[in-house]
Amino acid sequence: MGGRRVSTRAGKPAGMPRLMVAVFSATLATTLGSVPAVMAQAPESFYSYDGAEPLASLAPGAVLKTRTLEYHADTFATPLTTIQVLYRSTDSLGNPTANVTTIIKPPAPATGAAKVVSFLSAYDSLNPAHSPSRAFAADIELTGLSDPLSDIASSEVQFFAPLLMAGYTIVIPDTEGPAADFAAGPEYGRTTLDSLRAARHVTTLSGIDDTTKIGLMGYSGGAIAANWAAIEAPSYAPDINEDLIGVAEGGVLVDPAHNLNYVAGSPIWAGVIGMAIVGISRSFDVDFSKYLSDTGRRVLEEMQDASIMNVLAQYPGLTWAQMALPEYADPNSIPEYVDVVNKLNMGTAPTPTVPMFIAQGANGILEGTPAHPGFGAGDGVMITGDVRALANQYCAAGLAVQYDQYDAHSHVTALIAWAPAAQKWLIDRFDNQPAPTNCGNIPAGNPLTPERHAHQL
Repeated sequence: MGGRRVSTRAGKPAGMPRLMVAVFSATLATTLGSVPAVMAQAPESFYSYDGAEPLASLAPGAVLKTRTLEYHADTFATPLTTIQVLYRSTDSLGNPTANVTTIIKPPAPATGAAKVVSFLSAYDSLNPAHSPSRAFAADIELTGLSDPLSDIASSEVQFFAPLLMAGYTIVIPDTEGPAADFAAGPEYGRTTLDSLRAARHVTTLSGIDDTTKIGLMGYSGGAIAANWAAIEAPSYAPDINEDLIGVAEGGVLVDPAHNLNYVAGSPIWAGVIGMAIVGISRSFDVDFSKYLSDTGRRVLEEMQDASIMNVLAQYPGLTWAQMALPEYADPNSIPEYVDVVNKLNMGTAPTPTVPMFIAQGANGILEGTPAHPGFGAGDGVMITGDVRALANQYCAAGLAVQYDQYDAHSHVTALIAWAPAAQKWLIDRFDNQPAPTNCGNIPAGNPLTPERHAHQL
């Protein structure tokens, strides 16, 4: 389990609860009326670096390969030009990687200087085959999709299409990196920042240069990338940080150790426990197998290349205790676990330097997850009190934060409320309007203190 296993198995979700099916199907139906079809199938060889110069000797963001694809759709007056770039980035352990980003140029540029929104996909998968770049490079037919619920990246187009039509250039990195390191927040941040560096390096193709202003936008898995990119930008990519105008995010994973307890035993989201363990095992090269029960080994083997759609409602009632040997029923008894989840806690990471729009649902019972006795309510998978705590922490550091809480919404339904609000918030930042803030009026949240090894308690 410590190795970086990559395979191409694609599964089909079964037995999904009716609420989830209805929401995702409605999202897909809306999308099918507006998603442009990409007319070229991309070769897999594009994803491998084969240059003579060692990858480690190249600077993060260095361009390794480029290719151009054409979009065609009746709803656009002109075809959209799409550029894909293979670029150098950095994984969770500091190793160089070759990753891909997709740059979608608008049918007509915005007036004045170019404007870029880095849209961070919530493709949430342990399979590189599910990356946004592959979704956009595939020969997508708008009718007869065999497994539409498995192609999350394609169905997200509707959430940035209004910005695209308003003249914004959209940059969509494969945030999880080439090995699909699910839930590895800092790596998500670096792949995002380096994708923007790469977009600047292909100015003649992208129209993006080192003066172009940039906004970050992401929900759920996309919010992992957006927030971690903002966290890491001042130190990892100050050249990008100076041009960031703000972050619009929703459904935020703040402290994974809390979330493991919140979703445990739930009917829909419990399987995410296994996905996260596979993801952090892969990204930080940690072998958890010696701590697992037969059930745990079976679950993790099944998830090695699963997407979120293969996991939702497929492991109802699953808990960490079921996956672990009896002596490791408390995950904090595992030193490697404690070390890794503390690295993924946004609350103990450096503070961003840009305005933030943060939205969070609080009605997780709609998706079957009750309030946790220690951490309170959430949206079904993310914990509302954790997100409030992060927002208050950023307020205390002097950031302009607008925090919106959707008390009637769960994780899936809150996306529909968040998307138009996020678009408007970003447009206002690009228009140089003062960033709104409700700091001082955000209710208190949960402590975001680091986890401690069980022997220290």
